[in-house]
Amino acid sequence: MSQDDDDDKSRLERLQLALVQTQQAALQSGQRIVLVLEGRDSAGKDGSIKRITEYLSVRATRVVALPKPSDRERSQWYFQRYIEHLPGAGEFVIFNRSWYNRAGVEVVMGFSPPEAQAAFLRDAPDFERMLAESGIKLVKLWLDISKEEQGRRLDARRSDPLKALKVSDMDRVAQEKWSDYSDARDTMLTRTHTPIAPWYCVRADRKVPARRAIIQHILSEVAPAEILQDVAPPDPEILFPFELAALEDGRLAP
Repeated sequence: MSQDDDDDKSRLERLQLALVQTQQAALQSGQRIVLVLEGRDSAGKDGSIKRITEYLSVRATRVVALPKPSDRERSQWYFQRYIEHLPGAGEFVIFNRSWYNRAGVEVVMGFSPPEAQAAFLRDAPDFERMLAESGIKLVKLWLDISKEEQGRRLDARRSDPLKALKVSDMDRVAQEKWSDYSDARDTMLTRTHTPIAPWYCVRADRKVPARRAIIQHILSEVAPAEILQDVAPPDPEILFPFELAALEDGRLAP
C-alpha cells in the first residue's frame, strides 16, 4: 500500500469515527436522520453507503433499496411505501434511490404516466416539508459522473464476475439515454431543491475524494458541534449546494 493509500485510509477512518460518535449522540437524543442518495447508474452509491455504514450500529442503521412496486403498491399513494421505512428515535435510514425514482428512471423509461410525474414534482417538496416539520433531518445528495467515467464503470461491471449482481437491465440503456437522464436530473433538481430540503451535488468521478466529501457533508448536517469542530468541511470543488448555474458551468455533467 502506498503512502497516499495510507493517508486516504487514515482520513476515512477519522471521519468514520466521527460518524460513530454522531450516532452515539443520536441514540441518546433520539435524533432521526434520513439520507437520500440519488445519482446516475454506477455513480458510486453502493460504495459510499458501504463506507458510511461500515462501523455504525446494525440495529440503528437501515439501508433501504426497494424493488419495483407490487400491484398493490402501485394502487397506493405514491409516497406510502416509503413512509413505513422512515426512522424512529435514534435511527439513521439511507435510501439507496428513493421516491425520486419517479423523477428519474420512471421519466426516462416511461414507467409511469406524465401526469403522475408532474404530480410528484408538485408534491415532493410538501412531503419533504412534512418530514422536516416532524423532526426528521433530511439530507439529499445527487452523485454526478461524466459519461466517459460511467462507460468505464459499466464496462468493468460486465467483465468482473464479482460484480455480476450489480449489473441491471437499466445499465444497458444508461449510455444510450444519457441525455434523457440529464434532462430528468435537471428538472428534478430544479423543481425539488427547497430551503427546507436542499439538494447537494457530488462530483463523483474520483471515488475516494467523493466518499470523503459525502461523509463530511453528512457530519456537517447532523453531528453535534463538539464532534464537528474536528471535521474539515467538504471540498467545494467536489460537493456543493445545487444552483441553476451548475447546469451550465460544467459542475454537473451535460
